[in-house]
Amino acid sequence: MGLPLALAGCSPATILSPDGPIADANRTILLNSLVIMLAIVIPTIVATLAFAWWFREGNTKAKYRPDFVYSGRIEMIVWSIPILVILFLGGVIWVGSHDLDPRRPIQSTMPPLEVQVVSLDWKWLFIYPREGIATVNMLMIPVGRPVHFRLTSASVMNTFFVPRLGSMIYTMNRMETELNLRADRPGTIYGQSAHFSGDGFSDMNFGVRSVPPTEFANWVARTRTQGPTLDARGYAALYKQSSNVKPFSYRATQPGLFEAIVSQKIKPQPGPSTGGGRDPNISPEPLEHK
Repeated sequence: MGLPLALAGCSPATILSPDGPIADANRTILLNSLVIMLAIVIPTIVATLAFAWWFREGNTKAKYRPDFVYSGRIEMIVWSIPILVILFLGGVIWVGSHDLDPRRPIQSTMPPLEVQVVSLDWKWLFIYPREGIATVNMLMIPVGRPVHFRLTSASVMNTFFVPRLGSMIYTMNRMETELNLRADRPGTIYGQSAHFSGDGFSDMNFGVRSVPPTEFANWVARTRTQGPTLDARGYAALYKQSSNVKPFSYRATQPGLFEAIVSQKIKPQPGPSTGGGRDPNISPEPLEHK
């Protein structure tokens, strides 16, 4: 099945319906910030309407004071409310920035699943170093187990974002970033590139399948028996610019491939150019969706 069909059953891509603790905390920060800002927006709207009504032409009780210059009480109200809003928003952001540090591990009794992520033009490569397998445009993770991502780009700067799981983070050429996420419910979640990177950007999406641990173990075992091998030759084929690539898997991966991409021992891609499209030289095995 093609990627559009694979993603058709994904949950809505919204941070307001979190499937993990990081996304839930992000939603809390968003709602708290909204409430804090409404504390000044709503009174301002009400005051505007009240002033317009009170100082209407037909209201003889309203005093006309053209020589009015200063009021300490008005100045206190006008300046104290914005200052309080800034203090509250700053506090929320300060606490959230430390609690949701992308590099900060998620507390769990289970060891994190290690996944190495490489953004290419215009597809996503996911390497499972401990399992020795890899996938393209499909990420399989076990429910309830933290996932530690190491991310880089083989081309231009990009952004890895799974709205229902949590924080968005950039992938950059010759640099490595880290992200820790966890899915608390089974299902297929929409993931995307959130930074424009050329002609194939709009199709640079992927599905995140969160499954029970036993099903994940079975999937790993099946994947090791099918598909091509991701070695230098396989990466050279995948490396070429292509879009609308169907999800597929590699049964084995060359050790140290991610590190070679980060250090540019493997030459980086030249970046987006005209004429991008699906590369006819890539004929991968489809990723099993059962």
